[in-house]
Amino acid sequence: MSLSTITAAEAMAAPDGYDTIIDARSPSEFAEDRLPGAVNWPVLDDAERAEVGTIYTQVSTFEARKRGAAIVSRNIARLIDEHIAGLGREWRPLVYCWRGGQRSGSFAIVLAQIGFRTRQLQGGYKAYRELVRNELTELPLGFDWRVLGGRTGSGKTRLLAALAAEGAQVLDLEALAAHRGSVLGELPDQPQPSQKEFDSRIWHALRGFDPARPVFVERESRRIGRLQLPDAVLQAWHDRGRAIQVELSPAERVALLTEEYAFFTRDVGALNERLQALTELRGKATVARWQSLAASGDWPTLVTELMQQHYDPLYDRATRAFADAANIETITLSDARPATLADAARHLAG
Repeated sequence: MSLSTITAAEAMAAPDGYDTIIDARSPSEFAEDRLPGAVNWPVLDDAERAEVGTIYTQVSTFEARKRGAAIVSRNIARLIDEHIAGLGREWRPLVYCWRGGQRSGSFAIVLAQIGFRTRQLQGGYKAYRELVRNELTELPLGFDWRVLGGRTGSGKTRLLAALAAEGAQVLDLEALAAHRGSVLGELPDQPQPSQKEFDSRIWHALRGFDPARPVFVERESRRIGRLQLPDAVLQAWHDRGRAIQVELSPAERVALLTEEYAFFTRDVGALNERLQALTELRGKATVARWQSLAASGDWPTLVTELMQQHYDPLYDRATRAFADAANIETITLSDARPATLADAARHLAG
Protein backbone atom coordinates (compact mmCIF):
# COMPACT_ATOMS: atom_id res chain seq x y z
CA MET A 1 0.00 0.00 0.00
CA SER A 2 1.37 3.43 -0.99
CA LEU A 3 -0.41 5.97 1.22
CA SER A 4 1.11 8.97 2.99
CA THR A 5 -0.07 12.28 4.37
CA ILE A 6 1.06 15.76 3.42
CA THR A 7 0.53 19.21 4.91
CA ALA A 8 -1.32 21.98 3.10
CA ALA A 9 1.88 24.03 2.82
CA GLU A 10 3.74 21.09 1.27
CA ALA A 11 0.89 20.31 -1.12
CA MET A 12 0.57 23.91 -2.35
CA ALA A 13 4.34 24.28 -2.71
CA ALA A 14 4.28 21.53 -5.35
CA PRO A 15 0.77 21.53 -6.89
CA ASP A 16 2.06 19.80 -10.02
CA GLY A 17 3.10 16.79 -7.96
CA TYR A 18 -0.35 15.25 -8.33
CA ASP A 19 -2.25 14.12 -11.38
CA THR A 20 -5.62 14.71 -9.70
CA ILE A 21 -6.57 16.61 -6.56
CA ILE A 22 -9.74 14.94 -5.28
CA ASP A 23 -12.19 16.81 -3.09
CA ALA A 24 -14.20 14.08 -1.38
CA ARG A 25 -16.60 16.53 0.29
CA SER A 26 -20.22 17.08 -0.70
CA PRO A 27 -21.08 19.24 -3.74
CA SER A 28 -22.24 22.18 -1.60
CA GLU A 29 -18.97 22.21 0.36
CA PHE A 30 -17.02 22.03 -2.89
CA ALA A 31 -19.05 24.86 -4.42
CA GLU A 32 -18.16 27.22 -1.58
CA ASP A 33 -14.41 26.82 -2.06
CA ARG A 34 -11.82 24.22 -2.91
CA LEU A 35 -8.12 23.67 -3.50
CA PRO A 36 -6.96 25.12 -6.84
CA GLY A 37 -7.57 22.63 -9.62
CA ALA A 38 -9.50 20.17 -7.47
CA VAL A 39 -12.27 17.95 -8.83
CA ASN A 40 -15.31 16.98 -6.79
CA TRP A 41 -15.67 13.23 -6.33
CA PRO A 42 -17.92 13.15 -3.23
CA VAL A 43 -18.05 10.04 -1.11
CA LEU A 44 -21.20 11.52 0.47
CA ASP A 45 -23.48 13.88 -1.41
CA ASP A 46 -25.39 16.63 0.40
CA ALA A 47 -28.46 14.51 1.16
CA GLU A 48 -26.38 11.54 2.31
CA ARG A 49 -24.23 13.76 4.53
CA ALA A 50 -27.36 15.23 6.11
CA GLU A 51 -28.77 11.74 6.67
CA VAL A 52 -25.64 10.50 8.42
CA GLY A 53 -25.46 13.68 10.48
CA THR A 54 -29.04 13.23 11.65
CA ILE A 55 -28.35 9.65 12.75
CA TYR A 56 -25.22 10.87 14.56
CA THR A 57 -27.13 13.46 16.58
CA GLN A 58 -30.40 11.60 17.10
CA VAL A 59 -29.35 7.96 17.39
CA SER A 60 -25.68 7.20 18.03
CA THR A 61 -22.18 7.56 16.67
CA PHE A 62 -22.04 3.80 16.03
CA GLU A 63 -25.20 3.75 13.92
CA ALA A 64 -24.08 6.83 12.01
CA ARG A 65 -20.73 5.28 11.17
CA LYS A 66 -22.36 2.03 10.12
CA ARG A 67 -24.76 3.83 7.80
CA GLY A 68 -22.03 6.13 6.54
CA ALA A 69 -19.70 3.23 5.80
CA ALA A 70 -22.33 1.55 3.65
CA ILE A 71 -23.00 4.71 1.63
CA VAL A 72 -19.32 5.64 1.31
CA SER A 73 -18.39 2.15 0.15
CA ARG A 74 -21.00 2.21 -2.61
CA ASN A 75 -19.96 5.69 -3.71
CA ILE A 76 -16.26 4.84 -3.80
CA ALA A 77 -17.03 1.80 -5.95
CA ARG A 78 -19.02 3.99 -8.34
CA LEU A 79 -16.28 6.65 -8.46
CA ILE A 80 -13.69 3.99 -9.30
CA ASP A 81 -15.85 2.71 -12.15
CA GLU A 82 -16.57 6.22 -13.47
CA HIS A 83 -13.19 7.92 -13.10
CA ILE A 84 -10.40 5.55 -12.18
CA ALA A 85 -10.91 2.19 -13.87
CA GLY A 86 -8.90 3.17 -16.94
CA LEU A 87 -5.96 4.75 -15.12
CA GLY A 88 -2.49 3.19 -14.86
CA ARG A 89 -0.58 2.57 -11.65
CA GLU A 90 1.53 5.70 -12.20
CA TRP A 91 -1.50 7.95 -11.47
CA ARG A 92 -0.86 10.13 -8.39
CA PRO A 93 -3.95 11.37 -6.51
CA LEU A 94 -4.15 13.79 -3.58
CA VAL A 95 -7.34 13.28 -1.56
CA TYR A 96 -8.91 15.59 1.00
CA CYS A 97 -12.17 16.25 2.83
CA TRP A 98 -13.20 18.79 5.47
CA ARG A 99 -10.76 17.83 8.24
CA GLY A 100 -8.75 15.08 6.61
CA GLY A 101 -10.78 12.46 8.41
CA GLN A 102 -12.97 9.54 7.53
CA ARG A 103 -14.31 10.65 4.15
CA SER A 104 -10.96 11.27 2.52
CA GLY A 105 -9.30 8.55 4.62
CA SER A 106 -11.68 5.87 3.36
CA PHE A 107 -11.19 6.90 -0.25
CA ALA A 108 -7.41 7.26 0.08
CA ILE A 109 -7.01 3.82 1.69
CA VAL A 110 -8.90 2.14 -1.16
CA LEU A 111 -6.85 3.96 -3.79
CA ALA A 112 -3.61 3.05 -2.04
CA GLN A 113 -4.70 -0.58 -1.71
CA ILE A 114 -5.23 -0.66 -5.47
CA GLY A 115 -1.62 0.41 -5.87
CA PHE A 116 -1.80 4.12 -6.67
CA ARG A 117 0.73 6.48 -5.06
CA THR A 118 -1.87 8.20 -2.94
CA ARG A 119 -1.54 11.11 -0.55
CA GLN A 120 -4.07 12.42 1.94
CA LEU A 121 -4.12 16.08 3.00
CA GLN A 122 -3.50 16.51 6.71
CA GLY A 123 -6.26 18.57 8.26
CA GLY A 124 -8.19 18.59 4.98
CA TYR A 125 -9.77 21.72 3.55
CA LYS A 126 -9.73 23.35 6.98
CA ALA A 127 -5.91 23.27 6.99
CA TYR A 128 -5.83 24.68 3.45
CA ARG A 129 -8.17 27.50 4.47
CA GLU A 130 -5.93 28.35 7.42
CA LEU A 131 -2.93 28.47 5.09
CA VAL A 132 -4.76 30.86 2.74
CA ARG A 133 -5.82 33.16 5.57
CA ASN A 134 -2.35 33.26 7.09
CA GLU A 135 -0.56 33.91 3.82
CA LEU A 136 -3.03 36.63 2.82
CA THR A 137 -1.77 38.64 5.80
CA GLU A 138 1.82 38.39 4.55
CA LEU A 139 1.99 37.98 0.77
CA PRO A 140 0.61 41.44 -0.20
CA LEU A 141 3.32 43.18 1.82
CA GLY A 142 6.04 41.67 -0.34
CA PHE A 143 5.10 43.35 -3.63
CA ASP A 144 5.77 46.66 -5.32
CA TRP A 145 2.23 47.78 -6.12
CA ARG A 146 1.22 50.04 -9.01
CA VAL A 147 -2.28 51.23 -8.13
CA LEU A 148 -4.44 52.49 -10.99
CA GLY A 149 -6.94 55.13 -9.97
CA GLY A 150 -9.37 57.20 -11.97
CA ARG A 151 -13.02 58.03 -12.24
CA THR A 152 -15.55 55.43 -13.30
CA GLY A 153 -15.30 54.81 -17.04
CA SER A 154 -11.72 56.04 -17.41
CA GLY A 155 -10.55 52.72 -18.83
CA LYS A 156 -8.71 51.28 -15.84
CA THR A 157 -10.00 47.73 -16.30
CA ARG A 158 -9.18 47.76 -20.00
CA LEU A 159 -5.73 49.15 -19.21
CA LEU A 160 -5.16 46.27 -16.79
CA ALA A 161 -6.01 43.84 -19.60
CA ALA A 162 -3.59 45.65 -21.91
CA LEU A 163 -0.88 45.45 -19.23
CA ALA A 164 -1.47 41.70 -18.87
CA ALA A 165 -1.17 41.36 -22.65
CA GLU A 166 2.22 43.09 -22.42
CA GLY A 167 3.37 40.50 -19.89
CA ALA A 168 2.97 42.66 -16.78
CA GLN A 169 1.83 41.17 -13.48
CA VAL A 170 -1.82 42.10 -12.98
CA LEU A 171 -4.21 41.44 -10.13
CA ASP A 172 -7.67 41.97 -11.63
CA LEU A 173 -9.81 42.00 -8.52
CA GLU A 174 -13.06 42.75 -10.32
CA ALA A 175 -12.56 39.71 -12.54
CA LEU A 176 -11.80 37.57 -9.49
CA ALA A 177 -14.89 38.94 -7.73
CA ALA A 178 -17.13 38.69 -10.83
CA HIS A 179 -18.33 42.22 -10.14
CA ARG A 180 -17.49 45.71 -11.41
CA GLY A 181 -17.50 47.21 -7.98
CA SER A 182 -20.52 49.52 -7.97
CA VAL A 183 -24.27 49.41 -7.41
CA LEU A 184 -24.59 48.56 -11.11
CA GLY A 185 -21.59 46.26 -11.11
CA GLU A 186 -23.29 42.88 -10.84
CA LEU A 187 -22.59 40.88 -14.00
CA PRO A 188 -25.46 39.15 -15.83
CA ASP A 189 -25.56 35.37 -15.48
CA GLN A 190 -22.29 35.40 -13.50
CA PRO A 191 -22.79 35.11 -9.74
CA GLN A 192 -20.08 36.23 -7.38
CA PRO A 193 -18.00 33.53 -5.69
CA SER A 194 -18.20 32.93 -1.97
CA GLN A 195 -15.94 35.01 0.27
CA LYS A 196 -13.75 31.95 0.84
CA GLU A 197 -13.37 31.32 -2.88
CA PHE A 198 -12.60 34.99 -3.48
CA ASP A 199 -9.86 34.80 -0.86
CA SER A 200 -8.50 31.66 -2.54
CA ARG A 201 -8.48 33.33 -5.95
CA ILE A 202 -6.52 36.32 -4.63
CA TRP A 203 -4.12 34.07 -2.74
CA HIS A 204 -3.55 31.84 -5.76
CA ALA A 205 -2.83 34.86 -7.97
CA LEU A 206 -0.41 36.40 -5.47
CA ARG A 207 1.52 33.15 -5.12
CA GLY A 208 2.17 33.21 -8.84
CA PHE A 209 3.74 36.70 -8.86
CA ASP A 210 7.45 37.51 -8.83
CA PRO A 211 8.21 39.90 -5.92
CA ALA A 212 11.03 41.41 -7.99
CA ARG A 213 8.54 42.80 -10.51
CA PRO A 214 5.71 45.31 -9.92
CA VAL A 215 2.09 44.21 -9.62
CA PHE A 216 -0.59 46.37 -11.25
CA VAL A 217 -4.00 46.60 -9.63
CA GLU A 218 -7.04 48.84 -9.84
CA ARG A 219 -7.81 50.77 -6.68
CA GLU A 220 -11.02 49.44 -5.16
CA SER A 221 -13.08 50.20 -2.11
CA ARG A 222 -13.07 47.73 0.76
CA ARG A 223 -15.96 45.83 -0.79
CA ILE A 224 -16.54 44.59 -4.34
CA GLY A 225 -20.21 43.75 -4.45
CA ARG A 226 -20.84 41.59 -1.40
CA LEU A 227 -17.20 40.51 -1.08
CA GLN A 228 -14.56 42.10 1.13
CA LEU A 229 -10.92 42.62 0.19
CA PRO A 230 -8.31 41.22 2.56
CA ASP A 231 -7.11 43.93 4.95
CA ALA A 232 -3.46 43.30 4.09
CA VAL A 233 -4.07 44.03 0.40
CA LEU A 234 -5.61 47.40 1.19
CA GLN A 235 -2.85 48.17 3.69
CA ALA A 236 -0.16 47.27 1.16
CA TRP A 237 -1.59 49.75 -1.37
CA HIS A 238 -1.48 52.56 1.14
CA ASP A 239 1.94 51.71 2.55
CA ARG A 240 3.77 50.47 -0.55
CA GLY A 241 1.67 51.43 -3.57
CA ARG A 242 2.66 53.91 -6.24
CA ALA A 243 -0.44 55.76 -7.45
CA ILE A 244 -1.15 56.03 -11.18
CA GLN A 245 -4.03 58.29 -12.16
CA VAL A 246 -5.83 57.31 -15.37
CA GLU A 247 -7.73 60.10 -17.09
CA LEU A 248 -10.15 60.04 -20.01
CA SER A 249 -12.38 62.80 -21.32
CA PRO A 250 -16.03 62.85 -20.16
CA ALA A 251 -17.30 62.12 -23.67
CA GLU A 252 -15.02 59.08 -24.01
CA ARG A 253 -16.04 57.90 -20.55
CA VAL A 254 -19.71 58.04 -21.52
CA ALA A 255 -18.96 56.04 -24.67
CA LEU A 256 -16.98 53.43 -22.74
CA LEU A 257 -19.59 53.00 -20.00
CA THR A 258 -22.43 52.79 -22.51
CA GLU A 259 -20.55 50.01 -24.29
CA GLU A 260 -19.57 48.07 -21.17
CA TYR A 261 -23.05 48.20 -19.62
CA ALA A 262 -24.90 47.57 -22.87
CA PHE A 263 -26.55 44.49 -21.37
CA PHE A 264 -28.82 46.84 -19.41
CA THR A 265 -30.36 48.05 -22.67
CA ARG A 266 -31.79 44.53 -23.02
CA ASP A 267 -33.13 44.45 -19.46
CA VAL A 268 -34.25 47.92 -18.41
CA GLY A 269 -36.27 46.42 -15.57
CA ALA A 270 -33.13 45.03 -13.95
CA LEU A 271 -31.38 48.39 -14.35
CA ASN A 272 -34.25 50.31 -12.77
CA GLU A 273 -34.34 47.84 -9.89
CA ARG A 274 -30.68 48.53 -9.16
CA LEU A 275 -31.14 52.26 -9.56
CA GLN A 276 -33.85 52.03 -6.91
CA ALA A 277 -31.11 51.15 -4.42
CA LEU A 278 -29.76 54.71 -4.82
CA THR A 279 -32.95 56.34 -3.55
CA GLU A 280 -31.71 56.96 -0.02
CA LEU A 281 -28.44 58.41 -1.30
CA ARG A 282 -29.69 60.46 -4.27
CA GLY A 283 -33.37 61.03 -3.53
CA LYS A 284 -36.61 59.79 -5.04
CA ALA A 285 -36.90 62.52 -7.68
CA THR A 286 -33.40 61.97 -9.05
CA VAL A 287 -33.76 58.20 -9.17
CA ALA A 288 -37.18 58.51 -10.82
CA ARG A 289 -35.61 60.72 -13.50
CA TRP A 290 -32.85 58.20 -14.13
CA GLN A 291 -35.38 55.39 -14.40
CA SER A 292 -37.36 57.47 -16.88
CA LEU A 293 -34.24 58.07 -18.98
CA ALA A 294 -33.57 54.31 -18.99
CA ALA A 295 -37.14 53.55 -20.02
CA SER A 296 -36.92 56.03 -22.90
CA GLY A 297 -33.52 54.70 -24.03
CA ASP A 298 -31.69 58.01 -23.52
CA TRP A 299 -28.48 56.28 -22.55
CA PRO A 300 -26.01 59.16 -23.13
CA THR A 301 -27.97 61.46 -20.79
CA LEU A 302 -28.44 58.75 -18.18
CA VAL A 303 -24.77 57.77 -18.17
CA THR A 304 -23.65 61.40 -18.04
CA GLU A 305 -25.89 62.19 -15.06
CA LEU A 306 -24.86 59.03 -13.22
CA MET A 307 -21.23 60.00 -13.72
CA GLN A 308 -21.62 63.61 -12.64
CA GLN A 309 -24.11 63.19 -9.79
CA HIS A 310 -23.21 59.78 -8.37
CA TYR A 311 -19.97 58.13 -9.41
CA ASP A 312 -17.64 61.15 -9.58
CA PRO A 313 -18.58 62.53 -6.14
CA LEU A 314 -18.17 59.06 -4.60
CA TYR A 315 -14.79 58.62 -6.24
CA ASP A 316 -13.53 62.03 -5.13
CA ARG A 317 -14.41 61.31 -1.51
CA ALA A 318 -12.97 57.81 -1.59
CA THR A 319 -9.60 58.92 -2.97
CA ARG A 320 -8.76 61.66 -0.49
CA ALA A 321 -6.33 59.29 1.19
CA PHE A 322 -4.21 59.34 -1.97
CA ALA A 323 -4.64 63.04 -2.71
CA ASP A 324 -1.44 64.08 -0.96
CA ALA A 325 0.72 61.31 -2.38
CA ALA A 326 4.05 62.76 -3.45
CA ASN A 327 4.55 60.50 -6.42
CA ILE A 328 1.40 60.23 -8.54
CA GLU A 329 1.90 59.46 -12.22
CA THR A 330 -0.89 60.61 -14.53
CA ILE A 331 -1.76 58.71 -17.69
CA THR A 332 -4.08 60.65 -19.98
CA LEU A 333 -5.77 58.49 -22.59
CA SER A 334 -7.05 60.12 -25.77
CA ASP A 335 -9.59 57.30 -26.14
CA ALA A 336 -10.12 53.71 -25.04
CA ARG A 337 -9.20 52.02 -28.31
CA PRO A 338 -7.00 48.91 -28.07
CA ALA A 339 -4.04 50.64 -29.74
CA THR A 340 -4.19 53.56 -27.31
CA LEU A 341 -4.40 51.25 -24.31
CA ALA A 342 -1.53 49.11 -25.65
CA ASP A 343 0.70 52.19 -25.94
CA ALA A 344 -0.14 53.23 -22.38
CA ALA A 345 0.51 49.71 -21.13
CA ARG A 346 3.92 49.57 -22.80
CA HIS A 347 4.82 52.89 -21.18
CA LEU A 348 3.79 51.70 -17.71
CA ALA A 349 5.31 48.25 -18.01
CA GLY A 350 8.56 49.46 -19.51
